[in-house]
Amino acid sequence: MTLIQTTHLDKYPENGLNTTDSGGDPPVERKEEGGLVANKELNVGTKGWVSYRPEIKVMDVTIRDGGLMNNHQFSPELVRAVYRTACEAGIDYVELGYKSSHKIFSSAEHGPWKFCDEEVLRDVIGEKNPAVKLAAMADADRCDYQHDILPREKSALDMIRVATYIHQIPTAMEMIKDAHAKGYETCVNLMAVSTVQESELDGALDALAQSEVDVLYLVDSFGTMYCEEVRALLEKFKRVASAAGKQVGIHTHNNCQLAYANTIEAIIGGANYLDASLAGLGRGAGNCQMELLLGFLHNPKFKLRPVLQCIRDHIEPLRKDFFWGYSIPYMITGILNQHPRDAIKFMESGKAEDIVKFYDDMCEEE
Repeated sequence: MTLIQTTHLDKYPENGLNTTDSGGDPPVERKEEGGLVANKELNVGTKGWVSYRPEIKVMDVTIRDGGLMNNHQFSPELVRAVYRTACEAGIDYVELGYKSSHKIFSSAEHGPWKFCDEEVLRDVIGEKNPAVKLAAMADADRCDYQHDILPREKSALDMIRVATYIHQIPTAMEMIKDAHAKGYETCVNLMAVSTVQESELDGALDALAQSEVDVLYLVDSFGTMYCEEVRALLEKFKRVASAAGKQVGIHTHNNCQLAYANTIEAIIGGANYLDASLAGLGRGAGNCQMELLLGFLHNPKFKLRPVLQCIRDHIEPLRKDFFWGYSIPYMITGILNQHPRDAIKFMESGKAEDIVKFYDDMCEEE
């Protein structure tokens, strides 16, 4: 009998979780049984491994993505609770909302997290924890970025996340250039990538590789991707990003109950920036659940208890006001690679029982 080393991430040995000097995965026992080779993992650690990838950064998107459900009208108390939870839980970034144009969007209709004005941020955050960075998203063509995004030394924010569709790449690159010049860390979230032709995606990634952006985010906007698609796209994103000295991130939606699984697939594929929200809070089917993600990551800096406490005290009570999470209408739009707006409208119609009619109507639109 001999002991050998194997790993559950053997398909991607260069990207696996076990990159600390703790010795990799546990040894397995290898023996012959009836002419077949059987491997049995020895019991090392609660999940069979004892190491982690320290480069991984976790982004809490609860307030920004959840704000799409209530026009960004979360109370200061709830936003403060989410931020303090991130501080206690060891989460790396908190995305507090959007930097949207006051010329395009009315503050009478949208709450303060649609705009993330500096005085609002400072009032809610109070004394900032230097270990937790603050981010805001700026949509291409919906942000007066030259005016509304201050130099970093005058802002509570540390990162600007530019969200763009494929046809807005030139604008997005100008926004990235501006934010970088002002001293911010930058991400670009390439939205609705599941609808983009491969040649267009290749061109967009090549262009973004030449920009100042720090992180290229793969975004499953419609919750339509399966793990194989995530794997293939991550390989494409990572090939471009690595050559340009950039990182790759993942943002998933849970229409097909795969947000968490696809995030793990992205980790295996080499993504180091991971988006998640408390209890999966987010528009429609929601996002990768933070509590699941932190439970999967074995970095001891992450603490699960503060997350569970915030979910109990602040997030779950929101269910009396609005619904998020998996449901069949969201599954249907996910399978059909469609924006969830029709599913949201159907769910709010008061006639959400007739899922067959909704399916037929969506197929006709196809």
